[in-house]
Amino acid sequence: MRIITGKARGLKLRTPAGLSTRPTSDRVKESLFSILGGLIDFADVDAVLDIFAGTGALGLEALSRGARSAIFIDSATTDIIRDNATRAKFFDACKILRGDFRKILPRLSRQTTFDLIFCDPPYAKGLAQSSAELVAELQLLSTGGLLIIEHGANEILSVASPKLSLLREVSYGHTTAIKIFSRGQSQHCGS
Repeated sequence: MRIITGKARGLKLRTPAGLSTRPTSDRVKESLFSILGGLIDFADVDAVLDIFAGTGALGLEALSRGARSAIFIDSATTDIIRDNATRAKFFDACKILRGDFRKILPRLSRQTTFDLIFCDPPYAKGLAQSSAELVAELQLLSTGGLLIIEHGANEILSVASPKLSLLREVSYGHTTAIKIFSRGQSQHCGS
């Protein structure tokens, strides 16, 4: 697992030992960021939120491509995220929070909104649905912001919010699916 392009291009990311974390594969990440590159200019992204951050790969990739800051949430791997952010030389642009997203997101919603939110929970636990609903309910996306949810291909994910529109849906084999939602407009910041 590595950062694909930008300021930290090629940096190999530290990953947790064992199988408790399922990092997004480089192939899926490269495809996702290719899609995002057609929707946004990363230089216009002020704030990124990476929920279920794991290694921090998605948020760090956004920073490498020009996003200004990122908040990472994970219940277990904050030391790995901290190490990867430091090695990528993005530590000063990062805030790393350890805990349950259901407790952290309401606090964040009182402070800021985000231009880009990545949500990559463990598959088949209902967390993709519950985290997407909470992001929509708390209105964590800025106008024109993008919510990217990675989930199991067999999971049904439906976000019923008048403020979010489904922009794109992509499947990767029989295991992974990604849905990209936008708040308020079909394209983000300056596109």
